[in-house]
Amino acid sequence: MTIQTLVSGVQLNTAEVAQKMNLQTDSIIINQCDENSYAEYSHNGHKICCYSFAERGVGLSRNNAFMRSSADIILFSDEDIVYEDGYADMILSAYEANSDCDMILFNMEVSPDRATYHIDRPTRVHRYNCGRYPTYSFSCKRESIMRSNISFSLLFGGGAKYCNGEDSLFIDEAIKKGLKVYALPITIGREVPRPSTWFEGYNDKFFYDRGVLYKHLYGLLAPVMAIRFVYKHRAVLDGDMNTNKALKLMKKGIGEA
Repeated sequence: MTIQTLVSGVQLNTAEVAQKMNLQTDSIIINQCDENSYAEYSHNGHKICCYSFAERGVGLSRNNAFMRSSADIILFSDEDIVYEDGYADMILSAYEANSDCDMILFNMEVSPDRATYHIDRPTRVHRYNCGRYPTYSFSCKRESIMRSNISFSLLFGGGAKYCNGEDSLFIDEAIKKGLKVYALPITIGREVPRPSTWFEGYNDKFFYDRGVLYKHLYGLLAPVMAIRFVYKHRAVLDGDMNTNKALKLMKKGIGEA
């Protein structure tokens, strides 16, 4: 089996990315910037293809990378990830041991204030528990995704109309289309702390956008899931953003989606 790492970033110095991220596979870098260009180079014997596009939107970036990929196994990534030595072998070994999997999710070391998940044991991922996994945990069989006609939403995520959720929608669609998704307690890298490209706090837009996302994810169950979400995050609300207001904003997003 072959493997490629697909990196999404903004205003990158692409010549430095492979070294900074410790890339150990052939890789495709999508650099959203202010020009359109292409370059490639070799890093420790691996081919690094660098595409620069004058456009914005993380879903668009990931789709651009995927449509240019050619390996058996694809690993989605971001510019602020640094991989462990041997990560490619860890991933390929996981697929050899779990040949029925279409997608495998892995652990990433993340600062506690940004952590949304941690895999403690091998777990089958279902629709009801798929929303916490970020895209940098995703690996997949390229053929499975192609055959199922799955892509990242252009409406959700950094640089899009709604601030986040493209990762949840992608994995939700994969499960709906019958792909087998597993999460394994294998750590393949770490995230370097940096300011978020989309999160500006628990403000009006955050909760409204979350309501729109939940309508797409959960349909008629969206109001119930909204209550669960607001209750879970009640401790981080401050200022004029209380639980009642947050829930009203999410219900407004649900109603207008």
